[in-house]
Amino acid sequence: MRFIKLTLFIAISFSIFAPANLKAQGQVENMPSYDLKKYHFGFVLAVNQMHFSIKPIEGLNYKYFDEEQSQDFSGDSSMLFSAEHAPSMGFTVGIVSNLRLGQYFDLRFIPSLSFGERYIDYRIMKFRGTDTPKLLNIRKNIPSTFVELPLHIKYKAKRLNNFRPYILSGANFRIDLASQANKKSDAGEVVVKLTRSDIYFEIGMGVDFYFEWFKMGTELKMSYGTFDVLKRENNVYTDGIDKLNSKIFQLSLTFE
Repeated sequence: MRFIKLTLFIAISFSIFAPANLKAQGQVENMPSYDLKKYHFGFVLAVNQMHFSIKPIEGLNYKYFDEEQSQDFSGDSSMLFSAEHAPSMGFTVGIVSNLRLGQYFDLRFIPSLSFGERYIDYRIMKFRGTDTPKLLNIRKNIPSTFVELPLHIKYKAKRLNNFRPYILSGANFRIDLASQANKKSDAGEVVVKLTRSDIYFEIGMGVDFYFEWFKMGTELKMSYGTFDVLKRENNVYTDGIDKLNSKIFQLSLTFE
């Protein structure tokens, strides 16, 4: 929710700033031939918010997990009531490579490095001997460091003096350098592990602003992972989830 509010605030700020900027410039068009270049380059700075889409197994609240599957909180058995994701903010840096395909279309390749983390909050009922069952709230932290290799088609509307809206769509191959998929399990503290790579479908929209010496863009992009990225290791944290997909929202500033 805070990410959405931030996005709206920036969008409104630029919508106010752009007309004022045009008026102050006396309708002078900056860099009129910039978009005619075959290639141009730049860099991107962004904030991101990483999410999960969690689908529990069918009949979750009727399934019992045995002692081996409940070992890190010393239960003879357990039941998983719910698993919910909790996002947090991260950041992204990257290099922009843009190929002009025509008057309204560009091909963009933006290799990037993204940092962030997510949490999964579990509500688990623990059973142990003749003790009264105990409800546990357990949070698992899952950090990610992504190498991103996105390829996008960018459609640009007609330029209006010194700004130009656009939409884009494409795919992004992400490699998670922080993945612990190959790390040996520790009975004392179970780590929720994700697979190392995923392919994301991406869609976004933004506005380019033309200044005297450079072009700056603001962009909101949504990424949806196509693969189930959860590594199952016969424990209550993973075997109660049927499917775990990644979702990422990103707000970017590009300088070209």
